[in-house]
Amino acid sequence: MKFHIVISLLVVVVLAGCSTAPKNNGGSTLSKLTGGSKSATTGVLAALGNGLIGNNPSLDASDRKRALQAEYQALEYSPAGKTIEWKNSSGSRSGEVVAAQPYQVGSQNCRQYTHTVRIDGTPQSSRGTACRNEDGSWTPLT
Repeated sequence: MKFHIVISLLVVVVLAGCSTAPKNNGGSTLSKLTGGSKSATTGVLAALGNGLIGNNPSLDASDRKRALQAEYQALEYSPAGKTIEWKNSSGSRSGEVVAAQPYQVGSQNCRQYTHTVRIDGTPQSSRGTACRNEDGSWTPLT
């Protein structure tokens, strides 16, 4: 347990030297997610990796994209404590993401957040922390 805490702190210290100044590429990152180019959307979501949903075999590619978009929206735009929901077309898989208050680590913005995924009504919750990259994407630390 102490080893994980030490590693997490080392990652935070290393990331503290990173800049968080957003680049102005002529459009908002949210527009890239919802209506922008496919490569821009892929880039912003790719930085999240698998987010807090991991490699859950019950989620298909469409579910994963919805879940990662909700994580990004919660981290980038949502006030602390606001729930961002997502749901697949059949309603059998859904989730909600809640981000905590942003905080600074050096010059980098970070947020803790929780993602609860419901598969056929059964909830599975995960908690983690992500920090904002210079390009506006977010990278999970856990």
